[in-house]
This record gives sequence, structure tokens and C-alpha cells, in this order.
Amino acid sequence: MKHRYYLIILTIFAIISGFFLYIMSDNNDVLLSRENLITNGSPMIGELSAPITILEWGDYQCTYCHRFHETSLNIILEEYINTGKVNLVFKDFPLNGPDSILAAEAAYCAGDQGKYWRYHDELYANWGGERTGWITLDSLNKFAKTINLDINEFDSCLNEHKYKQKVLDLEKFGKDIGIDATPTFLVFTDEKIIKIRGNQPIDVFRKVIASL
Repeated sequence: MKHRYYLIILTIFAIISGFFLYIMSDNNDVLLSRENLITNGSPMIGELSAPITILEWGDYQCTYCHRFHETSLNIILEEYINTGKVNLVFKDFPLNGPDSILAAEAAYCAGDQGKYWRYHDELYANWGGERTGWITLDSLNKFAKTINLDINEFDSCLNEHKYKQKVLDLEKFGKDIGIDATPTFLVFTDEKIIKIRGNQPIDVFRKVIASL
């Protein structure tokens, strides 16, 4: 009864706020299994045993992805991830084209040196707009040097496009499950998935997490 009450409140809030939030599935669909949603993306932030996962679909050039990483993400880290209630995974949905694909490749190359999230954060910290040309081989190398990567190893990985197919596969998987904008968040447990579309206020995330 309490769970149903939360869902009613969320629906009313969604209508008033004008954002897209809905329950996707009871998680019986193999495509939307917890394993499929978690694997093949970024390294997880938080405890694997956390009961709730937030899966963010993002693009490094996306304006609203950048805003999320500058605002709500820090609160989610403090209130939910660092307390063991939630974990987070990032998957690429490079809708802004080849530069976004290249940036995503670079993040995974940094991951080979154990610094995926540091590089990921460095990309958003140096965000320069959508399709403005700020993502180049030179800028990606600069970010790599900032976080003290082995540049030769990083360059080799990037030049051979080691992770390009991975990024393209993630984009296809996103499209297959209905992702069409960034950021989009799937917040889920073993039983339920709720989709949040766009960079919504932190209270939206709080209400969704409380409802699961």
C-alpha cells in the first residue's frame, strides 16, 4: 500500500513538472535484466550489494549531462552511494556524433590504467559545449596528462580505437531499450525499473529512490 502511494505521488509530480518518468517493466524482459543493464558499461561506483542501481546514459558533449554532473550527482554520491544505498553505472549514448564517441573511447582507455572515473570527471570538468570542437586528440591527451596517465599507453589505446565498438554497441543497446535522449536514467531494483528523462532536480531522484 505504501509503495502504491509513492507511485501515485510520483505520477502526479511528473504531470505537474512535465518530465518523463515511468515504470518500464517488472524486469521479466531478458533485455532489461539487471545483468544486462549493469554489465559492459563503466566501472561501478558504490557497493555491488547496494539494493538500488542508477544507470546513467550520457554523452560527454551533452549540456544537461554536464549540469547533472555539476549538481545532482554530488548529492547522490553523498546521500545514497557513500551510504551503501545506491550504486551507479554510466553507459555511453553518443548522440552528438564522432567527437562524443572519441571521448567515450578515451575514458575507457583511461580505465585500462585504473582511472576511468577520474578521466570521466575530467571530461565533464572541461566541458566546452555541444559540437563546438573542444574534443580533439590534443585535448584528450591534455586531460590524460592532468590525471597522470601513461601517455604512450593511452595514445596506443586511442589510436587503435580499442573501445570504439564497445561504445557503438552501448549506443545500440540503449536504442534497443528505448533510450533517445541524454541524460536518461534507469533507476532499478531486481523487481522494478523507473526511467527519468533529462537532468531533473535532486528531489525527483529522492522520490524515485524512496519509491523503490
